[in-house]
Amino acid sequence: MGVLNTPETGLDEKAVVAAAERALADIANIRGEIGKVIFGQESVVEQTMLAVLSGGHALLVGVPGLAKTKLVSTLGTVLGLTSSRIQFTPDLMPSDILGSEVMDQDENGKRSFRFVPGPIFTQLLMADEINRASPRTQSALLQAMQEYHVTVAGQRNDLPKPFHVLATQNPLEQEGTYPLPEAQLDRFLLQVDVHYPELAAERQILLETTGVSEAHADAAISAGRLQEVQTLIRQMPVSEKVLDAILALVRSARPGNGNVSTDKHVAWGPGPRAGQAMMLCARARALYEGRLAPSVDDVLALAEPILQHRMALTFSARAEGMSVRDVIATLVKQAGG
Repeated sequence: MGVLNTPETGLDEKAVVAAAERALADIANIRGEIGKVIFGQESVVEQTMLAVLSGGHALLVGVPGLAKTKLVSTLGTVLGLTSSRIQFTPDLMPSDILGSEVMDQDENGKRSFRFVPGPIFTQLLMADEINRASPRTQSALLQAMQEYHVTVAGQRNDLPKPFHVLATQNPLEQEGTYPLPEAQLDRFLLQVDVHYPELAAERQILLETTGVSEAHADAAISAGRLQEVQTLIRQMPVSEKVLDAILALVRSARPGNGNVSTDKHVAWGPGPRAGQAMMLCARARALYEGRLAPSVDDVLALAEPILQHRMALTFSARAEGMSVRDVIATLVKQAGG
């Protein structure tokens, strides 16, 4: 089996293995600290962590009260990141996110403009209930999420590194929500579905959170160390077999590529950004689970969180009561899952 190595990294195989072992210990500490505060929800924690370890953004979707906001604030603490939170509301303006220019006057009466940075100038931005703001305000995040800088009054302002957006979203059926623009959805590496907790986890929540004192998480790593782990993930080798599986899966989700089910049910499918997300997240998932190289199983396990927000069904498929998840499940089954 041929192995695809990423561009020259300057690290030999032994160094990569040693670095991976150090990263495994760090990830174990991170999981331990998060587990002090977030009970159950293992797949939610894993997928959110994969997005951050891959250097990307995540969209957490679920009804209110499922600890989405608490998970994001806990991650900021555990990963040693500066964080800020924006509560999205219908009257929120782009300047409330990006910042604005204000006029200053010195003692001589000379006036000049000064840029006052908004809450987006942080390492971990929690965009709470992102789909309650108008499309214009939502799109204020677009440039930042893709290019890691914002332009205000013609001036470029770079964001801190690393920069991650973890957004929470209420289900679209709820009142007062706007669907996110497709271009913005594509900027999210993963869509993480947050479901109700299992019985045992909910029992633990009731016992642990209604007493006099609540558990809190401590920092497990620093922002600099997180960047090192993100770089390591990009250096992990990906086999030809895994690369072919990624290409086959992503392309099978697009109409016009010979897949009968997709042609019938999908209006438009994922672009190349989905394949890029799969390459990064498959490596991150391998490392998260203690392995040094991703497998085809990683690709199939990530199909739903990576593809579901990058596809739209035809009107006839929606009329039949189908969901995007049904289509992805069929594709995964065809791919050998």
